[in-house]
Amino acid sequence: MFLYPIAELYRYRIALHAALAAAVYDVGDGVTTAHGPVRFGVIGLNHDHIYGMVRTLTGAGAELVAFHAPEDELAGRFTARFPGVRRAATREAILEDPALHLIASAAIPDERAPIGVLAMRYGKDYLSDKPGFTTLDQLAEVRRVQAETGRIHAVFYGERFENAATVRAGELVAAGAIGRPLQTIGLGPHRLRPDTRPAWFFDRARYGGIVNDIAAHQMDQFLHFTGSQSAEVVASQIGNLAHPQWPDFEDFGDVMLRGDGGTGYVRVDWFTPDGLESWGDTRLTILGTTGFIEVRKNCDIAGRPGPNHLFLVDGQGTRYIDCTAVEPPFGRLFVADILARTETAMTQAHSFLASELALRAQAGARELTELAQKEA
Repeated sequence: MFLYPIAELYRYRIALHAALAAAVYDVGDGVTTAHGPVRFGVIGLNHDHIYGMVRTLTGAGAELVAFHAPEDELAGRFTARFPGVRRAATREAILEDPALHLIASAAIPDERAPIGVLAMRYGKDYLSDKPGFTTLDQLAEVRRVQAETGRIHAVFYGERFENAATVRAGELVAAGAIGRPLQTIGLGPHRLRPDTRPAWFFDRARYGGIVNDIAAHQMDQFLHFTGSQSAEVVASQIGNLAHPQWPDFEDFGDVMLRGDGGTGYVRVDWFTPDGLESWGDTRLTILGTTGFIEVRKNCDIAGRPGPNHLFLVDGQGTRYIDCTAVEPPFGRLFVADILARTETAMTQAHSFLASELALRAQAGARELTELAQKEA
């Protein structure tokens, strides 16, 4: 009896389920019509960002059907938040479900790209928590598979997609409120809380390094607000300046960027003090030819309470703009893109380029060993 090699059987199995997915909704070049709402499954609950991702999708009308997570504790928290959602015993049970259009994942960072490859090969679109990749090789493979399959592979840059003040800043920049954008300065400080972190959090091979991890947000914002279609890393630095007990951990990084639409500076760190009301004073400054905008995303230290603060400075003066009524549009645009095979929420090129900048800045960064030794 002739036996197929295991790899050939595996490829056949993937192709079969991709064809079944195509039978549920048209995955060709034309506009698609789903039989009912966009239905999605979740694979991997290792970061709490998954809750914002699910909230964004369900708020836009998508239906959460099932999830897979091997960790009982994480699964219990998830089902408490989303009762009635089926827990699948294996990730294949999610991937092989022909009724699902989309897979979302907040798995451990180095597992996210491989899950995305499988999702696309099974005929699903994919939404990854950031960082979507931990190596440039992972990014290259995902780019190849995305081009082959035509599926959507998106990274959820929550600082822009979920923050109302950042959304409003984008509207103001598009309306010409500060003239032509010249530069972004993006700050991403975080509180460490080491007692709450799993072991993989301190393993650079698993989380991809501080710039690749945290600064993925700032790369996205730099491209978005300057309108850059191409960009390069001018210089970058990383270091473990104050946590020698975790030698594979990085607590500081910064980057200089240059794009065809402007320049950027990024600083990320794990030094938020316990006295701050938020996990980080994450600020964004957008400099234009006739003014500038500052977004204080999470808090206005010693000022107004709560998040979502925006300040606009132009030729008429300085204004504070209340952003509480602003609706972040990413969820509804992304769901519409799944149905219509469009790129209105975020282009595929933008998603990949933001990740590539973070990966290249991480890979080419100078180690701040001198400062670390001085602290020691």
